[in-house]
Amino acid sequence: MNNKYYQALQAIKTSIENIENFIGNPKSFELYDGNILIQAAVERNLEIIGEATKRLLDINPAIAISNTRSIINTRNKISHGYDEIENPQIWGIIINHLPILRIEQGIRF
Repeated sequence: MNNKYYQALQAIKTSIENIENFIGNPKSFELYDGNILIQAAVERNLEIIGEATKRLLDINPAIAISNTRSIINTRNKISHGYDEIENPQIWGIIINHLPILRIEQGIRF
């Protein structure tokens, strides 16, 4: 695989780590919901994850990351449908999907 492939994997890894740092531990929806700076930072990193996923698919359409279309669609919704973003949706991604993506992005193909 080429360097752009590994750069995209690294971008995903870094963005997941950033989101985890922004959210903190223990995870609190109330803290997230009440802090517009954290919301903006998380959304930006979700955009990066979506763009990196798109690049990975361009390089290797058979990449073993689940829900690639949903990841890319989330990026598009944040970028273009920003007025439709709801905090509970983003929180669901943080809690339910990022842990899986964290595991999957670590796999080298």
